[in-house]
Amino acid sequence: MITLDIFADPVCPWCLIGKARLDRALEARPGHPFAIRWQPFQLNPTMPETGMSRPAYLEAKFGREGAARAYLEVLEAAKDAGVTLDLAAIQTMPNTFDAHRLLHWAELEGRQTPVMAALLRAYWREGRDIGAITVLTEIAAEAGMDRALVARLLDGAADVEEIRAREAHARERGVRAVPTFILDNRYVLAGAQPTETWLQVIDELAAQG
Repeated sequence: MITLDIFADPVCPWCLIGKARLDRALEARPGHPFAIRWQPFQLNPTMPETGMSRPAYLEAKFGREGAARAYLEVLEAAKDAGVTLDLAAIQTMPNTFDAHRLLHWAELEGRQTPVMAALLRAYWREGRDIGAITVLTEIAAEAGMDRALVARLLDGAADVEEIRAREAHARERGVRAVPTFILDNRYVLAGAQPTETWLQVIDELAAQG
């Protein structure tokens, strides 16, 4: 197996699209060699702990008209990837640090990819606040994790320094944006790569034996 580290944040629309494109390739090549690990990387590391209004965030980042233009490309790419978005349902831009803690614990239980999929769905399709402990606990339980245990962990400081250290290490290695894919700790693919690119990568790896 070849480790495929994916640096991603569930509030990044290109992470959602990038996952969908990768998923298509993996479905087309069920014998792929990848062991996927989702790595922590906050799109907005200075976001207040309680998050902020998403409309206010978008206006501050893109301007009044800029947000509409920026998301036009996102909507077109999402449609092409077969991904459904409900932008109108999203009212909060959350702090995702606790979501990354949850993903860390999910990895330990072998449930990381289902939890990432649930986080993306909760935010982009259901408009849920994935910075809220109650929402994260529900997502964990839906993925088969222990609801009470996750709630206790989120309510404390479990693995806070671990996640901070891993994200800092990623930035030191040169990761600047998400999604960023690192194959076998050597090869870097930045951005939401097309399905065709992943098919080519998988086929080349298979040819190498």
